[in-house]
Amino acid sequence: MLVELSVMEQRYQAVLAVVQDGWRVVEVARRLGVSRQTVHAWIARYEEGGLTALADHSHRPASCPHQIDAETEAMICELRREHPGWGPRRIEYQLTRLGVDPAPSRSSIYRCLRRHQLIELRRRRKRRDEFRRWERERPMQLWQMDVMGGVLLQDATELKVLTGVDDHSRFCIAAGLVRRATSKAMSEVLTASMRRYGIPDEILTDNGKCFTGRFGPRPVEVLFDRILRENGISHRYTGIRSPTTTGKIERFHQSLRKEFLDGKTFASLQQAQRELDAWVADYNTSRPYQALEMATPAERFRLAPVADPAASIPIQHAEDTHDGQWVLRRVAFNGVVSVDNQMFSVGNAYRAELVDVFVDETVIQVWSKNHLIKTIARTRKGPVRKIRAGRDADEHALVGLVRFPGLEDRPWLHGDVRLLRPGRRSREHRHDPRRER
Repeated sequence: MLVELSVMEQRYQAVLAVVQDGWRVVEVARRLGVSRQTVHAWIARYEEGGLTALADHSHRPASCPHQIDAETEAMICELRREHPGWGPRRIEYQLTRLGVDPAPSRSSIYRCLRRHQLIELRRRRKRRDEFRRWERERPMQLWQMDVMGGVLLQDATELKVLTGVDDHSRFCIAAGLVRRATSKAMSEVLTASMRRYGIPDEILTDNGKCFTGRFGPRPVEVLFDRILRENGISHRYTGIRSPTTTGKIERFHQSLRKEFLDGKTFASLQQAQRELDAWVADYNTSRPYQALEMATPAERFRLAPVADPAASIPIQHAEDTHDGQWVLRRVAFNGVVSVDNQMFSVGNAYRAELVDVFVDETVIQVWSKNHLIKTIARTRKGPVRKIRAGRDADEHALVGLVRFPGLEDRPWLHGDVRLLRPGRRSREHRHDPRRER
């Protein structure tokens, strides 16, 4: 009759065969199909701990040089609990900033989060091949703007937030709360951002009514469009039902919902705005961005020399600096200003106006009526010799515009009548009265 022996009983019989019966270790090892070293280990364990010592032991290594120490593992879990939106890459970056050297790899951090059930396992979506990533070459070339809802007050009132990010740096340039997403409210937030950071070259939005009136029963120019036109800003639109075109601002909305809102309610609009401003400041200066190679948006939203001097880029206000030079210039009819043989456009909205220009070694700022309207990188060095606007430019300055009342929508009206300084020949753009019939 065959009897099945457990592993511990077989080891015990092997030890007895050597200790009591006098068998050779080689014979016992050959009979059981193990090595001589294994039989010697069984004998040593039996002599040290008796029969219970022959039970299976853990196969875990005695030490692991690359294992995360307990203190670092506790820091990883604590960072994840404080910031549920942080993944392994962000936690690795934060550990490096906290002085953990060497910092564990992203895969090690991921396994640590899995062990403590702090990460949700889900299937990753496959990236669609038709999507193409794009980005402007430098700051202030393009702003992406949009409206987001879901900001709730304690009395169940829903607020809207107008958001804007710089396309190159992902820097948040606008985050204003309003009760209704009207064109006037949107325009107030936009003008506040332009006073603070300057005027961009282009703004990209969707086709919402607060941004454009071209899809209404009668196409009209809304206030938002008018502000862009008067400041020489190109307004670009997304395609119909194409949110991926403004992917950067949509990604900002995702972070805003997860990290700032997350089910919160606020007592008033003012309190919500204060907390939103604090979150935006932390987002711009402290939050590294994976698409920017773990740099913060503020590190990328800064002045840098560019090849094209006509592009505007953000700098600090001129009042913060004391080493520079003020000069006076008159804007030409095509919106161009020339400073130290460097020509650039400030927009047709400022044609024929006298503007103040602040020049230092690296930048040129153009100011109109105490408003910063243009900032570009300077391509030359040294002081500007021509301080005031030239005589010829002053003689050719526009002193008035005469419009045809009631004929603004007539396509045969070629333009306005331009009145020049006395002593100069006037030029007129006339229309053909016969075409009015």
